[in-house]
Amino acid sequence: MAQINYITQIQFEPGAVKLLRQECQRVGITRPLVVTDAGVKAAGVLQKVLDVLDGMPLSVFDLTPSNPNEAAVRAAVALYAAGHCDGLIAVGGGSAIDCAKGVAILATHEGQLKTYATIEGGSPKITERVAPLIAVPTTSGTGSEVARGAILIVDDRRKLGFHSWGLVPKAAICDPDLTLGLPPGLTAATGMDAIAHCMETFMAPAFNPPADGIGLDGLERGWAHIERATRNGQDREARLNMMSASMQGAMAFQKGLGCVHSLSHSLGGVDPRLHHGTLNAMFLPAVVRFNASAESMQKDRRLDRMARVMGLASGSDIPEAIQAMNARLGLPTGLAAMGVTPDLFDRVIAGALADHCHKTNPRIATADDYRAMLQASM
Repeated sequence: MAQINYITQIQFEPGAVKLLRQECQRVGITRPLVVTDAGVKAAGVLQKVLDVLDGMPLSVFDLTPSNPNEAAVRAAVALYAAGHCDGLIAVGGGSAIDCAKGVAILATHEGQLKTYATIEGGSPKITERVAPLIAVPTTSGTGSEVARGAILIVDDRRKLGFHSWGLVPKAAICDPDLTLGLPPGLTAATGMDAIAHCMETFMAPAFNPPADGIGLDGLERGWAHIERATRNGQDREARLNMMSASMQGAMAFQKGLGCVHSLSHSLGGVDPRLHHGTLNAMFLPAVVRFNASAESMQKDRRLDRMARVMGLASGSDIPEAIQAMNARLGLPTGLAAMGVTPDLFDRVIAGALADHCHKTNPRIATADDYRAMLQASM
């Protein structure tokens, strides 16, 4: 009926980064490649991690792009080999963690990255040889530190999903103090990514009550604290709850996601400059409206149950509440404000129909449905 699996060891507390060295020892990583990006390095967060690892032989790849691609993965794999590394530490948001997951595959498996993509039938080809990974998230959004998947742009420019229980990090170091310096815009965009995960996996029709409970609690935490974290980046309680919402969304989305993500994956592949979390925030209202009539949504009172933890009177209030939240957070008013034009729609729709999230939406969307959702999100 359902496969339910929760397997990550998580160290969750302010200051948890101090436990990184002991987690390396537990996992058996002695020569790590640290995968990060220029922003994490410039913010001084990378140095906090390197200080904990002082004296350990390691290599650093700090060129992860905002939408990680196969070229970046190959460059990091070359460093991994040159440094005789035996494991990975990802320090950053979902981009760095997903890039590291790509390295974990290609450093230990032959061929092109697309060979291992889910829609190419690649999941069973990812074997236990995959390199061990420890994830240290520095944003509260993707939750990739506890997820079995990665989203990467392959050489043919498709933005594809890679899924294997072997890709789940051997440890997640969730230290909300590492997010204190995150700027307001990124706090808002990554926070809405976490909220989208919690909402969309709760709407997915599969039977997974633990995921429903985790996702609903994550939504309550994220919705109640995202404005506080965005207004005051030093609000430790808000930062802790946003990191928890992010982690919980990803623990839950093994149940499946839906049209929000099939659209954002596709559009993010067409234009990699667009931020994934911001796209999710733009698509959520239209997708919630589209899903409202689904049999599973009505039978299980999904909208009203989400509305309750969001402090809303009715499930029908959710789309407008999301739009109002986006405005208060200073996010774009729609796709047009992000530079998206209707001439991209055909390519986005083709990609969405082929995306792995398309089939786990409570209503299966047609090309015309996707076009209507895109138009409504402009």
